[in-house]
Amino acid sequence: MIQRRQTLYLLTIVILGVVLCFSSVLQFNTSDEDVIQRTFMLSATGMEEITPELEFAEFLPISYKGTWGLMLTTLLIPVLALVDIFLFKKRILQARLNVFLAALCIGYYPILFMYVWFIKKNFIAHFLDVNWSVCFGACVPLVCLVLTIGATRLILKDETMVRHAEHIRNARHYSHEIEHQHHHSKEK
Repeated sequence: MIQRRQTLYLLTIVILGVVLCFSSVLQFNTSDEDVIQRTFMLSATGMEEITPELEFAEFLPISYKGTWGLMLTTLLIPVLALVDIFLFKKRILQARLNVFLAALCIGYYPILFMYVWFIKKNFIAHFLDVNWSVCFGACVPLVCLVLTIGATRLILKDETMVRHAEHIRNARHYSHEIEHQHHHSKEK
């Protein structure tokens, strides 16, 4: 099971998906004059303010934990890839699950942008200048998508090889039966 390349691809998706659960996706900094530069990180668990000078400031940190859609998508990617690994005997089901996994990887980005828009509108709209930075976590679903496509191609290639092998095996069995019947008819 592990020696198959598609299993290694799926295992890599599981590992990257777990990393995505604990890594930041976006960072944004405010750069207003007369105010401390505030730094925020967005991850699957929500938005947290990580401004170093926050303990000396007179304002409360901004936090938002309502990113359940992003969290659900982030959790489903490694879980589905892990389930997919153990479906190695059911290649067609495995390929179908990979299509869903690819759709989930693509769907991650619209969900992420929805939360970015919501956070921008509700939490940081009063800041004049906000600089956005993409973190490593934002690339993970794209890498998972590429690995999913590669795994799906290899799974379907395996299915084709198995079907051809069965076809050859059935053809040999059929030819041996015909020879056996032909041999018995000559004896009579």
